[in-house]
Parts: sequence; C-alpha cells; structure tokens
Amino acid sequence: MARFAHTVTVAALDRGWFEEAAGALADLLDASREGPGGSVVLADGRPVEGLRLLKGRHLRPGARYGEVPAAPEGAGEVPVEHAGAEAGDSPDAPQAVVLRTWRPSHSVEVESLVEEDGMSLKVGLRLSEPRRPRAVELSLSGHKPGGGSLYRFSGRGKADLAAWWAAGDRLPSAPPAARAPVSGRAVHRLAKARLTLTPRPAEDGSWRITVVLSMRGRWLLRPVGAVVLFFARGPVERGLREAAESAAEEWNTALAELTPLHGEALRAEIADALVNPDGAATL
Repeated sequence: MARFAHTVTVAALDRGWFEEAAGALADLLDASREGPGGSVVLADGRPVEGLRLLKGRHLRPGARYGEVPAAPEGAGEVPVEHAGAEAGDSPDAPQAVVLRTWRPSHSVEVESLVEEDGMSLKVGLRLSEPRRPRAVELSLSGHKPGGGSLYRFSGRGKADLAAWWAAGDRLPSAPPAARAPVSGRAVHRLAKARLTLTPRPAEDGSWRITVVLSMRGRWLLRPVGAVVLFFARGPVERGLREAAESAAEEWNTALAELTPLHGEALRAEIADALVNPDGAATL
C-alpha cells in the first residue's frame, strides 16, 4: 500500500454563520414554486438561474430538473413537456438532477445523471438536517457502455460536520482527532483508494488540514500495483500537493469575499445569488 500526505493552512469558517446561511438557503428553496415553462421561482417571483423542472412535481420525490435543450434555429422554443420527455424520462438522461428526498428539517437527497466523454456517471448527494447541516454523504458510480469491467468504478464519501467542528475547536496543542471527519473510498477492478481530511486549529485561529491518500492494488494485481505505484510515487505526490494547495487557495479567496451578513441581509444576498450567480457580490 502507498500512502501520501500533505497539510495546508486555510481560513477557518465560522460555524454559526455557516449554519445561518444553510438555513436561509433551505428556507428559500422550500418556499419556491413552479413558474411558467417549468421555471423555479422564489417567493418574490424571481426565477432561480439554471434550474428548471423537467418532469414531476416541484420539491416532490422523483422530480427531475435540468436545462431545456435549445431549439434548432427557426423551430421556436422547445415546449417544456417535450424537453422533459427527452431529458427526464430516461434514467440515463444527460445532465439530469433527480430529487429523491426533500425534507429540509431531516434530509435532502438528490441524484445527478450525466453522460460525459462516453462515460455514464451517477452521482448521489445526501445532506442531513439541511437547516443545520450535520453530515454530507456522496456516492459515485460510473461505467462506459460496452467497455467491460475495466471501465467501471465506484466510490463513497462522507463529511461528518459535527465531528469537523469538534476537531476544529480542539486546542492547538492537542493531538489531532483520532477519526478523520471527512473520508472517501474509491474502488476499481485494479485498485482501491482512500482519501481523508483531518483539521486541527493553528495558533492564529486558522485551520491546518491534513490530506491523506492511500492506494493499493486488488487481489492478484497487488504486486503489479505495487510496482506501478513505486514508479508513479513522484507524480502522485506532486499531484496531491498541487491539488491540495489549489483547493486551499480557492477556499481562502472565496471566504475572503464573503460579507459577514446576518438575518434578512444574508437571506437577501443568498436570494440574489440564486437568481443571478454572476452578479452576486459576495456569494
């Protein structure tokens, strides 16, 4: 088994602000409704950018969302019913988002079905207690039609947010949490991989996050995998380091741009971001 690790420093996120923002977002979406042409509109009547109901009832299990295909030139606008038949009926429809569960006080679950570069991807996302998020679970599976087992893979991940906040509140001199609050596993016929993220507070109040990637071959291919990883160790270490540093930089930039709004001002800012993402000032 090969193990790679790298630690980055990022600005800490205030838990109270995060939970307030998450609650405001859940409330805004819960109060939304279906508008003309399958659009999704907020309570104030403004449509949510990039979100359109293709099939089913809004915020009901089985509802499918996505973008209506552009009509051929001269053919006029594609009716939403026709678009839903093309993009929503097939479980393998490209770029369709299916709502499985909508209970903002308990859980929200969505599934994304995507066709990209000849691969069929299914991504599942489950959020526990959306108004005060406690955990995020992710599942991923993919295959290339007709490609055989070498073109199949799967993965699962979970972020225990309660454990994350607890780890971030430890004293800087305390040892890191025994269990990583964020972990994920990926499985392929040839190999398995595990990724973990463990935060600990720094003296200046920021977070130091250690990213650990473990990889190993499967079954009779373990010796082959060991040889491959021996020669690939340098590129893998470099890739992990660059990915972690890039993610940390993006996190710090995004956090620095967030305005410390609260109450109605925060709710209004989130609503503006939903209807006009490119024009949102801070979100």
